Amino acid sequence: MAEKRSTAWRVNEIVIASVIAVACSLVFALWNLGVYPVTQTLLAATAPQLLPLIGGGWLIAGTLGAYLIRKPGAALYCELLAALISVFIGPGSFGLPILISGLIQGAAAELVFAIFLYRAWNLPVMLLAGAASGFAMGVNEVIIYYAGQFSAVNQVIYVASGALSGLVIAGLLMWLLGRALEATGVLDSLASGRSRRGSSAR
Repeated sequence: MAEKRSTAWRVNEIVIASVIAVACSLVFALWNLGVYPVTQTLLAATAPQLLPLIGGGWLIAGTLGAYLIRKPGAALYCELLAALISVFIGPGSFGLPILISGLIQGAAAELVFAIFLYRAWNLPVMLLAGAASGFAMGVNEVIIYYAGQFSAVNQVIYVASGALSGLVIAGLLMWLLGRALEATGVLDSLASGRSRRGSSAR
């Protein structure tokens, strides 16, 4: 008989999810300081519609948090908390727009995991969650920052670039990172660690 999984969060899961969010917010800050300025310098004048190709770096909290915690709300909690922290520690933070972005991006990833009833944590689902988060990021930014500035074609390219970046960085790379963390045994208290341990025992 299959083990019935509880959807209630335990204290250690809340703590670990919060740690994940803090760590990811530091990545956000580094992304803001290093990756984004360089990319903006290279593309802003020639191909601004491709700027979201590096946007996946701001989506990692939702997918990684959900993959490791494997409880309803993990993607939204981690992405939103990471966005909130980044408002206070990041250079040139945008305040409320950043929180709205975190909410939208986390909700998009959360929706994918919910569609699969929080039972599928394989690579295809992670890729889909990352792409969905990137898609939501692209749509949100086109509306907020680039309304009336892009042609319809460039709007599509912008959103597609966000989805591709989310698929690769937030989907593929976070799946690989999650698998690597599982292999160390440090996640044995979480559903992801127990799942890995159970698979190895078979």
